[in-house]
Amino acid sequence: MTSTPTPESPDWMRPLGRTGLEVSALTLGASPLGSIPRLYGREVSADEGVRTVLAALDSPVRCLDTSNGYSDGESERRIGEAIRLTGGLPRGHVVVTKVDPRDRDYSGARVRASVAESRERLGLDHLPLVHLHDPENFAFEEITAPGGALETLVALRDDGEVGAIGLAGGRVQEMERYLATGVFDSLLVHNRWTLLDRSAGRLLDMAAEQGLGVFNAAVYGGGILAGSGSTYGYREVRAEVRAAIDAMAAACEAHGTDLRTAALQFSLRDPRFASTVVGMSRPERIAQTVDAARAPVPDALWDELEQLVPPVHAWLDAPFD
Repeated sequence: MTSTPTPESPDWMRPLGRTGLEVSALTLGASPLGSIPRLYGREVSADEGVRTVLAALDSPVRCLDTSNGYSDGESERRIGEAIRLTGGLPRGHVVVTKVDPRDRDYSGARVRASVAESRERLGLDHLPLVHLHDPENFAFEEITAPGGALETLVALRDDGEVGAIGLAGGRVQEMERYLATGVFDSLLVHNRWTLLDRSAGRLLDMAAEQGLGVFNAAVYGGGILAGSGSTYGYREVRAEVRAAIDAMAAACEAHGTDLRTAALQFSLRDPRFASTVVGMSRPERIAQTVDAARAPVPDALWDELEQLVPPVHAWLDAPFD
């Protein structure tokens, strides 16, 4: 029987595939940390962002996930300030970041500049894991061209300038093309393996075959499974998805829990994921999320929720035939 890892269980810390890194089952997602009100509906001050990171560094959450492009680097700056105030990154903690384009420049030179910017903002001499971020927004041929973004990221790893390298993106059909290159050490998927959406099934199979460490992000679908927002995966909610949310919420209530807790534990208890990434931008959310991981959820609920998953055509990325 699958169980949900908690800070008290031996499986709270686990290896991240072949990267040589160890991560906690829960990762602080730092996308909202730098303040993106158009996506998350609220401003996040620098002080609140730094205090959120400090709370994470003083908690069982031992992994932080950020990106060069989040709020034009502000997410990384706030993490870097918290690390400075702590006197350095505490032992056993991992900061993961991503390379991002600037405007429409996703060249090899831009990848090198992105890594250098991240090092400076975070105050870290070495980046243990760097993901290629959202390459689906560019032509595959451009990103994989000789001397391009992907080849450069591989060279940075091979030369020891960064540790492991990974792939982080959305549309699974495009992510499969990148994963097929066989050069990555880890994978981050978002919005596509949740209570409501199973688009990433084949992609997760590919990752397992390659021995990759996998992060599962946006398990609340951007907030709607946590009781906020009106979109799922940055898109308007289909009628079938709305009906599934309502039915799932009722099932959770009948079993003495809530949809937010079930959405989190659905990912945490899946052994394919080394870590579940949850976006947080308030200090109190750290403890609340850890408590949600500890909350009892009846085994019978999982089978009931599985019967309520929306039809395939309502998922973000319908699988290939």
